[in-house]
Amino acid sequence: MTMPLTSPDSPDRRSLHERIAADLRDEIMTGDLPPDAALPSTARLKERFGASNATIQKALQILKEERLVVGRAGAAVTVRAHRQLTVSPAGSLTPAAPGEPYPWLSRIAESGSRADSALLDVCEARPPADVAAALRLGEGEPAVSRHQLLSVDGEPVELVTSYYPSAIARGTALAEPRKIRGGTPTLLRELGFPPRLSVDRVSARVPTQEQYRRLGLPGDLPVLRTLRVVQSDGDRPVEATVMVKAGHLYELRYEFTSG
Repeated sequence: MTMPLTSPDSPDRRSLHERIAADLRDEIMTGDLPPDAALPSTARLKERFGASNATIQKALQILKEERLVVGRAGAAVTVRAHRQLTVSPAGSLTPAAPGEPYPWLSRIAESGSRADSALLDVCEARPPADVAAALRLGEGEPAVSRHQLLSVDGEPVELVTSYYPSAIARGTALAEPRKIRGGTPTLLRELGFPPRLSVDRVSARVPTQEQYRRLGLPGDLPVLRTLRVVQSDGDRPVEATVMVKAGHLYELRYEFTSG
């Protein structure tokens, strides 16, 4: 007899302060507790959750470490103004105009924040298996990778590694350890591989050691991992990018038209 993996009566094995933090986190993420709003007082939270003062403080400390709320001694704990970033993946194929910054930098600036990217590494190596399959690389065939860390207002928010078939990238700016003026969509067009289609595969995962360290993650929260494959003319894959974001600081926005 096959037993169900879960049931409606399965106990929540997390500690009470973790459960309280989870409920408050959800209210912040959904907007029930909007930016700059004060959280309920400790007395009200104690009554709501049937918890001690120490337990409530431990729950609030989790949210502070996750950069969702801020609070000082003697002052109310409030929701951070820029607690969550909304990303529209379709905008990534937009090339930069001559002399203009990367489109994502401009979009962040429009929201009143300051964005920056740090190039961590550029090398040629065998990529992960799912990336190699997406780029249709042969057995042992390498790819050029570009490893970057994106920050907003000085805080790390996304770890990005882009891979390009060596046949396309070798001898070009893609293989050089410097930033690419106008971004890679612009360069790919100049190289004769205009991006035509972008396909995303998004999953929630436990962060690796490097992701945990680079993104300054506060605890056991998952990350959002996006594998984006860009195809050019003739359905040829020319770029595969792995983007890892802190799951509690990002949401992805997709737009669809009804047929």
